[in-house]
Amino acid sequence: MRRRELMLLLGGAMTTAGAVRAQQKAMPVIGLLSIGLPGAAARWLPAFRQGLSETGFIEGQSVAIEYRFAEGQYDRLPALAADLVGRKVDLIATGNVSAALAAKSATSTIPIVFLTEGDAVADGLVASLARPAGNLTGFSMFGTELMPKRLELLSELVPQAGVIALLVNLNSAIIERIIQDAQEAARTKGVQLHILKASTDSEIDAAFAALAQRQAGALLIGADGFFYNRREQFVALAMRYAVPAIYQGREFAAAGGLISYGPSLTDTWPKVGIYAGRILKGEKPADLPVQQPTTFELVVNLKTAKALGLTIPPSILARADEVIE
Repeated sequence: MRRRELMLLLGGAMTTAGAVRAQQKAMPVIGLLSIGLPGAAARWLPAFRQGLSETGFIEGQSVAIEYRFAEGQYDRLPALAADLVGRKVDLIATGNVSAALAAKSATSTIPIVFLTEGDAVADGLVASLARPAGNLTGFSMFGTELMPKRLELLSELVPQAGVIALLVNLNSAIIERIIQDAQEAARTKGVQLHILKASTDSEIDAAFAALAQRQAGALLIGADGFFYNRREQFVALAMRYAVPAIYQGREFAAAGGLISYGPSLTDTWPKVGIYAGRILKGEKPADLPVQQPTTFELVVNLKTAKALGLTIPPSILARADEVIE
């Protein structure tokens, strides 16, 4: 090969490599901050990717995602959020209120799209739902505000239960509001409410063991990202101690839980992906209103009810969106 041809060939290769590097550098990066476990993400991550694809972003082709999982350890969230900010990601997506608050504390400039189990305004994430202002927007599931409705369903299901236990995560950023809402609902229904707290697997085990001592006839599980990732543990313990329990979402009932009431995560995560894609295309979080769920799912597991020796009242079955047999 002649020298001139060789130089042209090498020059072309270098130009192509440079173009590839420039393209790679131009690819936006999303930092995904989760309180959960990597394995548990398989349940909702495809829905998030689906939403991104609807705006033209395909992971590995037109967008990159940096994953950070706190694995149930709330105290790790600030450092993980700071790490994403240090890597200069273009957007941060979070899946619960504590992760969103950690991201908000870490940056006031990088856009943040959150999915929170609570009230985004009351939790201090945004100024208002219609005009979030700042660098955050997302989806407020109002799962904690559904606590009175869950307690009402539980009382209807187990009317003889004069004492109901509430299990909450000690590390949750919204624990006080969860307890307050449940206490008010219990007073309205005329039942006693015992508060149990757990933030680790062993503490969850201990909380269930304490149910008999507290003479609790039913159990209310507080909405929490860590609890969500421990569904199988909750369901197994509820069966072991033969306690009727109500949970925050369909995934618990599908795993064998007795009954659940709450918004659908599988319907919401695609919307989180769509918001992320719209922001990557140039829209501002402040211009995208925080959205709320419009439908709530009541799911009943008849197989579990039979195992517990319970008869589901016709009034609940008539309202159920899904009955698992």
